[in-house]
Amino acid sequence: MPRHYNAAVDFVDRHVAEGRGDRVAFVEDARTTTYAQLAELTSRAATAIRGLGVVPEQRVMLCLHDTADFAAIFFGAMRAGAVAVPVNTLLTADDYAFMLEDSRARVLFVSDALVEKLQPALAKVAKPPRVVVVKSPAFTGPSGGADSAPGETRVSRTVRHLMFEDVIASSAPEGEVAPTTCDDVAFWLYSSGSTGAPKGAIHLHSHLVHTAALYGKGVLGVREDDVVFSAAKLFFAYGLGNALTFPLHVGATAVLMAERPTPASVMRTLAKHRPTIFCGVPTLFASMLADRALAEAKGSARLRVSISAGEALPKHTGEKWRERFGTDILDGIGSTEMLHIFLSNRHGDVRYGTSGKPVPGYDVKLVGDDGEETPDGEEGSLWVRGPSSCVAYWNQREKSLATFHGPWTRTGDRYVRDSEGYYTYAGRSDDMLKVGGIWVSPFEVESALSAHEAVLEAAVVGHADGDGLVKPRAFVVLADGREGSEALCAELQAFVKTKLAMYKYPRWIEFTKELPKTATGKIQRFKLRA
Repeated sequence: MPRHYNAAVDFVDRHVAEGRGDRVAFVEDARTTTYAQLAELTSRAATAIRGLGVVPEQRVMLCLHDTADFAAIFFGAMRAGAVAVPVNTLLTADDYAFMLEDSRARVLFVSDALVEKLQPALAKVAKPPRVVVVKSPAFTGPSGGADSAPGETRVSRTVRHLMFEDVIASSAPEGEVAPTTCDDVAFWLYSSGSTGAPKGAIHLHSHLVHTAALYGKGVLGVREDDVVFSAAKLFFAYGLGNALTFPLHVGATAVLMAERPTPASVMRTLAKHRPTIFCGVPTLFASMLADRALAEAKGSARLRVSISAGEALPKHTGEKWRERFGTDILDGIGSTEMLHIFLSNRHGDVRYGTSGKPVPGYDVKLVGDDGEETPDGEEGSLWVRGPSSCVAYWNQREKSLATFHGPWTRTGDRYVRDSEGYYTYAGRSDDMLKVGGIWVSPFEVESALSAHEAVLEAAVVGHADGDGLVKPRAFVVLADGREGSEALCAELQAFVKTKLAMYKYPRWIEFTKELPKTATGKIQRFKLRA
């Protein structure tokens, strides 16, 4: 990495300078955006951010649906030397109030469909940020009122906000770029909260290109002629790499979908835009395969590979996907702290049921309860080191000290490495159960349950029996057309006993319509335990 470096120049301006200005960077249902148009929009966004009083190192929050405007504001903040903070669009007012206070954001860019949801949060913040409203194709409600002033949208009788299109129109596309270094803070990503309250992970300008080069180009093999579609959204680490930095690193095209990624909407987008690379999460892959209304859908005729992360992909899901669509899913594991996937299957070396091997450029190790590295075949806590590890959690010193140890990051995941170097997921460290004095991985039980034809997905947590002893308790979402019953409960318990050691079967099974999850598809087991 050069010492003087700004990620906006590398991912946006460089393509215009190298003659790719006319190439399409983003495809949406309503518009396309070339690299030249993206460069101008990003430059104008940087000017606008400066004009709103933001100085280098101050935070700019993005609560936006997936559009080219997201990319322009994200990189525009970096171009201005500010810190971009994308946040989940599916949270509550209390969540947003916490993150606004925690980040001390000076400006909030928000999709018009989300303004009403953010208004109660803004009212709770001691020093609320300036608000700029961005039009989104997902917005179907009224846009302002007849008495709204130019450049503003009225969301109530007393609240007015700036409009992005007007702010951009009045901001010149100046050439000034903040003199940042590769070690300057570029953006934060709040953790998905699978184990509780979110934490702001601090990332540097250099981190984006490291993940794009090491995983995006080195393992996934994204090329300039690829069209990439990520159902995983831009506001979290996995989607940010998939649909933004990986394609922009090589000059490829990304398909952006502002609406919610349901099996139907995703399959429709695959058929319409015919991407060559598809990025999903295990729950979505399973739901698409199980949806009877999509049984005849062909997806993308040009699809050459898919990737999965968020949680471990069950073996049978990967095999069914390959059987139906003729292409593999490269399952891997990444984290908000490491920015993207650091352990992965790869082309020509797919072993379903495992997370593959370390991505070149990253080192991993398994650490036992005694603090020593575990041998092959023994379960341990997964630690990783690499060039994209976040600096710390913002204002969370104790949690930072517990997670970051010199160059190493404790992931909180437990794995087993076999003699050939493949890593198999064994659950979260804080989800592990000790049954009869023996450790049991919830994921192992979930995988066994999910292999039954009646089960769409399952989650397992610990539950104390009448004697206060912990046993596995399962929450099961059934496939279409199946209904829960005592008979099915007994059938599933017997089925698990044929797959696993007897003591691992779930003593209780509860049938539910859905499981609590983060936006990345991670099951929030702490909610089930509660």
